[in-house]
Amino acid sequence: INNVLIAILAAVVGIFGYIRFYKGPRIEKANDAIFRAQTYFGMDSLNWALNGDGNNLGFLKIIDKFSGTPAANLAQYYAGVCFLKKGDYKNAEKHLRAFDGKGSMVTTVAKGALGDALMEQGKTDEAIQSYLDAASDQDNTLLTPLYLERAGLAYEMKNKNDEAIKIYRRIRDEFPMSMQARNMDKLLARLGDYNP
Repeated sequence: INNVLIAILAAVVGIFGYIRFYKGPRIEKANDAIFRAQTYFGMDSLNWALNGDGNNLGFLKIIDKFSGTPAANLAQYYAGVCFLKKGDYKNAEKHLRAFDGKGSMVTTVAKGALGDALMEQGKTDEAIQSYLDAASDQDNTLLTPLYLERAGLAYEMKNKNDEAIKIYRRIRDEFPMSMQARNMDKLLARLGDYNP
């Protein structure tokens, strides 16, 4: 019994020590590093945001050095968007797929950005699915109609006009106050759907 108790106590002390003296400080360092990279991202200094400035780490090093931390996960998102803006769609896809957006405020944007990266690579079917995933939040009246419209345009590119019509009607009927709704009657008419 004593051996079992000692083993349990050693495990508890080990876990506590790991969290307090290794994981906690590592998370703090990662958060500090990503703050500096986010500043460069906000200034559209994409190369410094990705690769650092010589004194501060960029998103790519944060991903490597602090893997497993929330900051490293968020760095995947930022790296994906940086590569998307730079026109490197393959790397954008890689990092956006690696981003785990559960519980994150940028989940919707990450899915939409992944759709953009996939479209640019000609992966239209995957892009449509990504746009539909990004548009799954019915309460998001800003982004949902935006990504629905992109899905509709992608359906048109695939000559799936019936699917595009369904999406355009949905935008018009469910999001009438959105910027995208203003163009829906025109897009529907172009596809031969004149029903109000």
